[in-house]
Amino acid sequence: MTKTAAWHFPYALFEAQLGEYPLRHGTMRMMLYHPDKPNRQSPHAQDELYIIEAGRGTFSHAGEVKSFGPGDVIFVRAGTEHRFEDFDSTLRAWVMFWGPPGGEKEE
Repeated sequence: MTKTAAWHFPYALFEAQLGEYPLRHGTMRMMLYHPDKPNRQSPHAQDELYIIEAGRGTFSHAGEVKSFGPGDVIFVRAGTEHRFEDFDSTLRAWVMFWGPPGGEKEE
C-alpha cells in the first residue's frame, strides 16, 4: 500500500487493517471495527466513540440497552461497562479512543 500523508488516510488503509489502529496521534487512536460474537469487552481507560457505518443490533451501556443502526453515534465514557449485543454480521463501526486515563473531565 502506498504511504499516506500525515493528515489523509484512505478508507482502503482502514479496510486492510480492520481491527487495528492505522491512525494514531498523541492519545488518539482510530480504527474500523468488526466485533466478534459474543462481543466481550472490558471497560477502557480512555473515552471512546463509535460511529456505526453498517449493521444493526443492540448496545449495552452501563446496563442500559438501546438499538443502533447506520449513522448512529455511541459515546462511552472511560471505565464504563459496554458491549455490542444481538448484532448482525454486517456490523462495522468506526471507533476512536482519546484522552487521559480515566477520561476527559467535564467543564
